[in-house]
Amino acid sequence: MSTVEALSCQEIVELVTDYLEGALEPEEHARVEQHLAGCTKCDAYLDQIRTTIRLVGRVDAESLSAETRRGLVEAFRSFTPRP
Repeated sequence: MSTVEALSCQEIVELVTDYLEGALEPEEHARVEQHLAGCTKCDAYLDQIRTTIRLVGRVDAESLSAETRRGLVEAFRSFTPRP
């Protein structure tokens, strides 16, 4: 019998987009669901992301100017998570 390793909160943050877009493999999706069922902070985070998407909508990369795309790419490349 194999033991499935639980996901950390950081891993949930990294997987949330794929989770919401239905892009996770079934086993990974189940691991996310399992974590969310026992972690009120990550569940609240997921609700915040869903609310943001509902209020703001989606932005297609093609609709952004080249300058805006460059700025976003640079912001993500230079992002350093807090310890």
